[in-house]
Amino acid sequence: MLRPLAPDQVTLLPGIFKQRHELNRKYLLELQADNLLQNHYFEAGIWGPPAKPDDTIHWGWEAPNSLVRGHFLGHWMAAAARVTAATGDPQLDGRLKHVVSELARCQEENGGEWVSSIPEKYLHRIAQGRGAWAPQYVAGKTLMGLWETYALTGNEQALEVLDNASRWFHRWTAPFDREQMDDILDYETCGLLEIFAELYGTTGRQDHLDLVERYDRPRLFDRLVAGDDLLTNFHANTTIPEALGAARAYEVTGDKRWREVVDAYWRLAVTERDAWCTGGQTAGEVWTPPGQLSARMGINTQEHCTVYNMMRLAEYLLRWTGDATYADYRDRNLWNGILAQQHPHTGVVSYFLPMRAGATKKWGTKTADFWCCYGTLVEAHSRHGTGTYYQHEDGGLVVTGYVPASVRFTHDGADLTVTLATRDPKAPVPAPGQVDLSRDEGTSRPTTSEFSVRVASASGEPVEMDLTLPIPWWVAGPARITVDGQPVEVSGPDGFRTITRAWTDNVVKVELPRALTTAPLPDRPDTVAFLDGPVVLAGLCDEERALVGDAADPATMLTADNEREWDYWNGSYRTVGQDRGIRFLPLHEVVDEPFTLYFPVRKPERSAIPDPRRG
Repeated sequence: MLRPLAPDQVTLLPGIFKQRHELNRKYLLELQADNLLQNHYFEAGIWGPPAKPDDTIHWGWEAPNSLVRGHFLGHWMAAAARVTAATGDPQLDGRLKHVVSELARCQEENGGEWVSSIPEKYLHRIAQGRGAWAPQYVAGKTLMGLWETYALTGNEQALEVLDNASRWFHRWTAPFDREQMDDILDYETCGLLEIFAELYGTTGRQDHLDLVERYDRPRLFDRLVAGDDLLTNFHANTTIPEALGAARAYEVTGDKRWREVVDAYWRLAVTERDAWCTGGQTAGEVWTPPGQLSARMGINTQEHCTVYNMMRLAEYLLRWTGDATYADYRDRNLWNGILAQQHPHTGVVSYFLPMRAGATKKWGTKTADFWCCYGTLVEAHSRHGTGTYYQHEDGGLVVTGYVPASVRFTHDGADLTVTLATRDPKAPVPAPGQVDLSRDEGTSRPTTSEFSVRVASASGEPVEMDLTLPIPWWVAGPARITVDGQPVEVSGPDGFRTITRAWTDNVVKVELPRALTTAPLPDRPDTVAFLDGPVVLAGLCDEERALVGDAADPATMLTADNEREWDYWNGSYRTVGQDRGIRFLPLHEVVDEPFTLYFPVRKPERSAIPDPRRG
């Protein structure tokens, strides 16, 4: 139903998403090719680590003595490919081509097929039931990077290396019957099903379809479709990539069983399972029981990998259905997971987002940790544009989130540009120190989020088209939409509004009322978190503190704080009417401060409530 635009059709405009994208691009460039390739060189026998530990190579999970060494390279390739495809960055483009050529060199040294950073015997170990730490996960990451590089940049050498590697997997899996294969798949398979589905979708070859069928997961999938909750207390990011593989398998084969698997997974992971106020889930990397979050509010909650991969699953379902539920899921997790778990200055990741009162985000270093979430971080911040803008099957443009960008596409043979911004895109930008007398911002922090969408026909001739805009989950009242200053009648399914007209050079203005709200824990409704529109607020305190007020009315506890500086509005708050004051910041702005998300709320004593009948 919906088709994502190509990366080079979307150019991010100034704002937090462009800033985080650029921070991510800078980090990608800081990592040198020789270090990224160190473990692939090591496995190919053309490199050895230094005699003494030093800072000239990558450490942590990338250390030469790590069982998952080399897992990060595929993520780096995927992110670099997407940034290169979007911006044409010459440095990243050159480095990516070099990495692919060196992987081809390693593959040749390994005999022409194997291209992983770990020995083949790791996979033989799991086939023998002797165990190893996630060798299919590690091998799959490199293959995923090769696929993304080919798909996004057209690098034919990457496809050739990937195809050669698939021959090894086809030969290795051939002797196993279904039960033996199921035992092998009980060891984390990463995105191998999705990769082999991508290959089959490109080549149509039987050997690639064989791999799709062999990496089917009936031991898990059949029970999920039957409605069994196998997810509770199960390692979450083992199964999410398998659901992503089922999604791609459905697209390339048309087999409805794969779709049933995806729908069942989403139902059991999201629809029938409560989430934190952030939209994320998991504690200690496992799914929490439905409705039972309060007992699992630790420091190892909301693993970043699960946030990113569930957002990708939401994108599949959004494309198939056009249902705003999936756009809303992505929006909540984007603000309170992807942005909140990237360091706003260094660009590195916080593996977990703590729900424990008074915890802090634990940031990684640039080259000494390389947890799994480093990989999903660099990918996530390369996708802000392509995860937001889609073309409908009838050619119309569908915007699924308010990420400022300029979008170029063709509809019925006509070229159009759609520019989404947080101010009037036709208005000149004031020079530093210049007063913009045309803009009335009022005296207090705005209670609406305002966006402008300019639709321009390249030829100047009218082009009739549907423009679909989101009315997101956090809107606190009726949205107001105008075209060239005139109110318009709009229609559409819940969560979206569609404007149909002949466009020449027109500006749509969207005003979305926002409010301060509370989000209670499902099993402790007297314990709440605070949100400003889509953004979770973090209280800057190092312990759990009870607040006095009405749990359903945040205005009884919070008020605006330091709301204006220079030409921008801050999103900070502070408590009122409490024994001790607490300042609140947007969660994605918290760096090293101890913070608390959930607060027990008790009603004030009756004697403490002023009697309006008394003077």
